[in-house]
Amino acid sequence: MNDTAPVILAENLTRCFGDFTAVDHIQATVHPGEVFGLLGANGAGKTTAIRMLCGMLPPTAGRIWVADVDMVRHTRRARGQIGYVAQRFSLYGDLTVSENLKLQAGLYGLTGARQRERLAWALARIWS
Repeated sequence: MNDTAPVILAENLTRCFGDFTAVDHIQATVHPGEVFGLLGANGAGKTTAIRMLCGMLPPTAGRIWVADVDMVRHTRRARGQIGYVAQRFSLYGDLTVSENLKLQAGLYGLTGARQRERLAWALARIWS
């Protein structure tokens, strides 16, 4: 990825649930160093759009590129380039810090030695 290429590119992003259109052909381009926010009323489709941008929900139509990776065709690889923390329910109170991190690592497909390496890195950052 070069320094001028968008880190996020969404074109005609659409998501329908049956006959209901939650996100209707949105466009977004975010370049390195830019701060981007989604604003709108409750029910405007912000959460649905974020879920598509994070690879948690496939779009009905349109395309998404994250760090030069096609999010629709290569979801796992694209998700490895981003981080996402939900506004609510981001941590489970009945799990330890380590258990919460391990859960999230698993959701992002990290296993084995790579998971242990990344968890050790994160815990060292937290406790230093």
